[in-house]
Amino acid sequence: MFTYFVHRVLVMIPTLLVISIVTFIIIQLPPGDYLSNQMEELKSQGESASAIAKIAFYREEYSLDKPMVEQYAIWIGLWPGPHGFSGMLQGDWGQSFAYDLPVKEVIGDRLLLSFLVNFSTILFIYIVAFPIGVYSATRQYSIGDYGFTLVGYLGLATPNFLLAMVMLYYANVYFGISIGGLMDDKFIDQPWSFDKALSIMDHMIIPVVVIGTSGTASMIRRLRANLLDELQKQYVTTARAKGVPRIRALIKYPIRMSLNPFIADIGNLLPDVISGSVIVSMVLSLPTVGPLLLEALRNQDQYMAGSLLMFLALLTVIGMFISDVLLAVLDPRIRLSGGATK
Repeated sequence: MFTYFVHRVLVMIPTLLVISIVTFIIIQLPPGDYLSNQMEELKSQGESASAIAKIAFYREEYSLDKPMVEQYAIWIGLWPGPHGFSGMLQGDWGQSFAYDLPVKEVIGDRLLLSFLVNFSTILFIYIVAFPIGVYSATRQYSIGDYGFTLVGYLGLATPNFLLAMVMLYYANVYFGISIGGLMDDKFIDQPWSFDKALSIMDHMIIPVVVIGTSGTASMIRRLRANLLDELQKQYVTTARAKGVPRIRALIKYPIRMSLNPFIADIGNLLPDVISGSVIVSMVLSLPTVGPLLLEALRNQDQYMAGSLLMFLALLTVIGMFISDVLLAVLDPRIRLSGGATK
């Protein structure tokens, strides 16, 4: 098990390296960059030479006038940059040109809040989907099964952002409250405290439910299908014929075997949750990285966009790693198959 664990950790390193290369190339594909576009705009408006000189200084400081390969090596931290820029591997995420601040200062607590929202959504999906999926499979074609199936189809068919707008409308019109944001206004830009944490937990309920609806519905359908397939196999019939109690016969083998695809979906679920949270964050005015990422991509603010994309990629890779480890714990054949020989 330890060898398998180390192997999966080592695989994460080249994976993130390849993702960083692809991310940097995609960001560089549009013509120009934020500074060059800003310089042209300033020249057309007849701005002072000091503003243009400042932009030219930024281009030199962050090596934006260098070839793409050298820019990447400096950005990632494999090559020393000018003026003390050390790169992402050493914790220097560069400058947000749109905000004229270091990327770390602009992002601030948004990374932590994004992680909390996404992690809470994953927990919500599994906590809700598991008991409903088991209930629907063990009571096939019952009224409850039909009811959960209907709710599941509605959850799959309803876009997250549309559900967010509907909840905003009804909360405002019928209850006179605003459900936007992740904390009370008095805690914005304030240091962390117990009251601020409670406010975030209170405001996070609606975003988690909205973002997790479609994922919960799909997981219910998947677990139901997997468990139904296991319940129809011969070993379940044999266990019942031998008089094994129904609950024990259900828990010992069918549920455990049906959990493999259920757990494997952790890695696939994270990108879906993250992409869904970007639009929902804009609708509900959530101070997460989603709106910042869209703004950075539109403005070609490359260091901001690159840092946020790498953060989201890191979450996805960690999700895949957790999925692989849990599968190895659940099913020993997975970690042993790699060393099998004929």
